[in-house]
Amino acid sequence: MFTASPLLIGFASILALLIAGTIASFWMAGIRARVKTWWVIVVALGAAMLAGRMGVIVLFALISFIALREYLSLVPTRREDRPALLLAYALVPASYLIVALDWYGIYLVFVPVYVFLLMPAVLVLNGRTKGYLAATGILHWGIVITVYNLGYGALFMNTPPAEAPLGGAGLLFFLLVVTGLNDVFQYIAGRTIGGPKILPSVSPNKTWAGFLGGVVLSGILVCLLAPIFTPLPWRAILILAVLMPVAGFAGDVTMSAVKRDLGVKDASKLLPGHGGALDRLDSLTFTAPLTFHVFAFFSSVRF
Repeated sequence: MFTASPLLIGFASILALLIAGTIASFWMAGIRARVKTWWVIVVALGAAMLAGRMGVIVLFALISFIALREYLSLVPTRREDRPALLLAYALVPASYLIVALDWYGIYLVFVPVYVFLLMPAVLVLNGRTKGYLAATGILHWGIVITVYNLGYGALFMNTPPAEAPLGGAGLLFFLLVVTGLNDVFQYIAGRTIGGPKILPSVSPNKTWAGFLGGVVLSGILVCLLAPIFTPLPWRAILILAVLMPVAGFAGDVTMSAVKRDLGVKDASKLLPGHGGALDRLDSLTFTAPLTFHVFAFFSSVRF
């Protein structure tokens, strides 16, 4: 008798939601562009997972490149910083080559330590000291967010087969579904309940009800999905049930603060209805490393 994989059932459920959203968009024109973009995102991720480990790594490398390009197009840079900007772009293939080679120990320190040391050394070569410290911080923070943190999503694909019932694809699916639905839960709870704003000067539409509703609903989702898609014990699942929605919220408002500081509403117009890649990935930049490190900490093998 044929038994469908939980991963297959999970993707089928997502497609069913998209079909429902597509039907609803005929009466709710405001969500039409968002639903179309979600179709593109889901199909791209599904195709990458079907292609296997290298397909996911290549897709995440492309996503990191686009996110980094958006970031560098927004932040102030000096003309003299061009060699450092070229280095920043070169770090995308370098980082994902490390992921492809499964050099986990090197990946952990490559950007936080060695790029952290290399970037200011490259910046100082132009001889201009005015704005030097700001340029160093702006570049390194952007690299960490768009390349290093997102890379943890691809790093899940290197999970030893004995460590996950559905392999790295199951772990990545769990990460993406919880992170994506956490944004939806917070939006729905905030719009439905309303109430006082949580950070009115940063993100005026976010309320305490939305935040707490998202934490509760996402926590329940983690407890439902983690036993299926991960090998984590219950103490680890409960940790993720609390930390994942909080981290997702933190990533969202952090990017909102960055955009407000720069005076822009969206990072770009790449994704109709969503803004740019950074607008869609803001929560994932926080949840990906957190989820991976919790998984690695409770893993029975040393990564």
